Amino acid sequence: MLNRTPVSQAVILALLSSPAFAQTDEETTEAKLKEVETITITATKRRQNIQATPVAVQAMSESDLRDQNIGNFDDFVRYMPNVSLGGRGPGQSDVFIRGMAIQPISVMLSGAQGTMPNVALYLDEQPVTAPGRNLDVYAADLERIEVLPGPQGTLFGASSQAGTIRYITNKPRLDAFTAGFSGSVEHTENGEMSNAMEGFLNLPLTENLAVRATLYNVHRGGYIDNVYGEFTLDPSINPDSAVAWLPEDTTYETAYNTPLVEDDFNDSFYKGYRLGLKYRFNDDWELLVQHMAQEVGADGVFDYDPEVGDLQVQRYFPDKLRDAFGQTSWTLEGRLGTLEMIYTGAFLDREVEQSIDYTGYNNAGAFIAYYTCTYDNPDYIINYGISPDVITDVRECKDPTKGFKGFQEHTRMTHEFRVTTDINQPWRVTAGVFYDDYEIETQDDFLYLATPELGFAPNAPISGANNINNSTRPPGVAFFNDITRTEEQIALFGELSVDFTERLTATVGLRWYDIESDFTGSSNFANGIFQGSVDSDRGRDYDSSGGHSTEPLSESDWIPKVNLSYQATDDVLLYTTYSEGFRPGGFNRGGGIPSNNPEFPDVGVTYGTDEVINYEAGWKSMLFGRTLRWNGNLYFIEWNDMQVSRFDPVNVSILTFIENAADSEILGLETDVVWNATDNLTLYAAVSYNDTELTAITGEAIELAPIGSELPLTPEFQGNVRARYDWELGEYLANWQVGVQYAGKSWSSIVAEERERQDSYTLVNASVGIDKDEWGLKFYIDNLTDERAELFINNQDDTRRISTNRPRTFGMALSYYY
Repeated sequence: MLNRTPVSQAVILALLSSPAFAQTDEETTEAKLKEVETITITATKRRQNIQATPVAVQAMSESDLRDQNIGNFDDFVRYMPNVSLGGRGPGQSDVFIRGMAIQPISVMLSGAQGTMPNVALYLDEQPVTAPGRNLDVYAADLERIEVLPGPQGTLFGASSQAGTIRYITNKPRLDAFTAGFSGSVEHTENGEMSNAMEGFLNLPLTENLAVRATLYNVHRGGYIDNVYGEFTLDPSINPDSAVAWLPEDTTYETAYNTPLVEDDFNDSFYKGYRLGLKYRFNDDWELLVQHMAQEVGADGVFDYDPEVGDLQVQRYFPDKLRDAFGQTSWTLEGRLGTLEMIYTGAFLDREVEQSIDYTGYNNAGAFIAYYTCTYDNPDYIINYGISPDVITDVRECKDPTKGFKGFQEHTRMTHEFRVTTDINQPWRVTAGVFYDDYEIETQDDFLYLATPELGFAPNAPISGANNINNSTRPPGVAFFNDITRTEEQIALFGELSVDFTERLTATVGLRWYDIESDFTGSSNFANGIFQGSVDSDRGRDYDSSGGHSTEPLSESDWIPKVNLSYQATDDVLLYTTYSEGFRPGGFNRGGGIPSNNPEFPDVGVTYGTDEVINYEAGWKSMLFGRTLRWNGNLYFIEWNDMQVSRFDPVNVSILTFIENAADSEILGLETDVVWNATDNLTLYAAVSYNDTELTAITGEAIELAPIGSELPLTPEFQGNVRARYDWELGEYLANWQVGVQYAGKSWSSIVAEERERQDSYTLVNASVGIDKDEWGLKFYIDNLTDERAELFINNQDDTRRISTNRPRTFGMALSYYY
């Protein structure tokens, strides 16, 4: 039930008193209705009106982003009903489209063992997809965001398997001086204040030269409390581990989180800039060079523990994230006769540094007693030469605090050259060549604070000849990954469109790719109490261990697409598409090493690409004098050899691995409507329906939900509705809008023992604004009913927690655009 706060009553009063509710039927009938605006997109690597593009595309224009207070990626996804997230905070999400979802791997292992996502993320012309960590670009001075659902393998390549999301930035303009800024301040109920400032300047320097600069600084206040807690090892919670076998007279030390207790500790920030320069050589050729830099910071966590309390957790090790990237891109575009030619390249450098509380691992790890407790066998002194200080008459379990400190660096260089023929000819070709060189360097340190007291020596010698860092890790680091992953890809692609008649067009697309993936470095354990035994060298060299070698994994294939479109009328376009998508396979860290459990199969050295085949039929229409836009499509997807990650602390050494473990099918519908109901009132709606089903289980090492189960993290039904009303108020232009987003129930995981039902939720947002000349002022309420959405129930830190949305938030924004 809606709580009647003073602010909500004021908003309701403003809505009821606006002319929308005073207008008579006669006035509505006589009003001349305006046509629905459409935008230009580049989903087919050509500039086309969205209504003339015979593929499924959802797009949010610059004004849409502004009207709906879109800032980070989480804000954006709320308005895309066929896009969902599995994540735990800024830049820590996996993105899913059309129900093609599995549960994400923990960010603690995303660099070392995460699969490449099946949704490609682009920043302008460069893919910026990364395992487990979406590049969370703040939506400052963007021209639009495009979502291309369904496989886009022919034009957008690897990871465009379930779809592609593209951030399109505003470029320098040669024809006009423009500038603008906006600032906002907001208060989250029972949380901290937030604020944001962003601005841009577009400056033509000469007739042929212009620059554009964008700057933003955003602070988002916290709303989750780290409350006082105590943690003690409990043998009954971890019955499969050595902790359960400790003697009854064992003593246990308790960890206290007193130094970390803090209200609203999950604050975050986004700060960055973008500089662009455009030079026009002549009427046919121009050069664009851009550089963008951004840093995302976050403290605390963005999921809460319902066992502790609403929006509360108990954390014993600092949680902190810094995620920074810089991208330099260049595009040379021009014409040779009737041919349009584009060469575009970009270099991305991203650095992620993060610390995470990992104390919950005490409740899941099989060898916790070995790393946390003293020993009671005097023979260890003779047999293994260990210090007598770690031998006690009564076993003692020391400080159970455990934490993670990780550092990742992503570097990516891409080049693409493509040629497009005259769009006005009865046959048209887009063809090109693409090169991608991607590297992830990851260093993961897992700290067990009891290990120095137990006599564990720092990690030496270090295994692996191709490590990033061969230095001995500090005392307390019980395990670390030092891994470099590379992918080098070359691809040829093309699409041919032929007009059989003025209304009937066929398009055939094809992409050939060749990818080489490599996996080098090592994983190392600290030298434990058994000095001089096999434990004295406990590393794994990924150029030689467990079936690994110096040879890369090589994959190549052809990806086809066939599209048939029919322009039924000037305002109705029908189309049907067959398409495929792919994402690379990769290496398992522990692959090829025998299972600890002889009844449990060994994990393969590698896993392969999963196969997606998509059949769809859609429509795009402008109806009732172009006052109503209705687009949509039906689709059927076969997803075979799904890449599924598995955490197993009992049967398999190195615990986490990936297997091509299942097949599934998805039958779905997505549709969106924009209707200018009156000259002042515009209604927006978008819905998706996905019937997902596991059809086969092909893996041997992962216990999945039974055949017939739904895929995780995708509600069967999702939708949103928004109403916006604009009217003149003397010398001012006023507006109000109300939006509702709904998501049905979903499952948290595909793995049987982790699978639970996530509740449906409904979110309501509202705003009232006023504009005069270049100035604008808006008051808004997000999450009006203060709903706790269950976005992702996870146990990635071995403690069950729920990722949720921001509580009720009241805000004010001031803007100026010249």
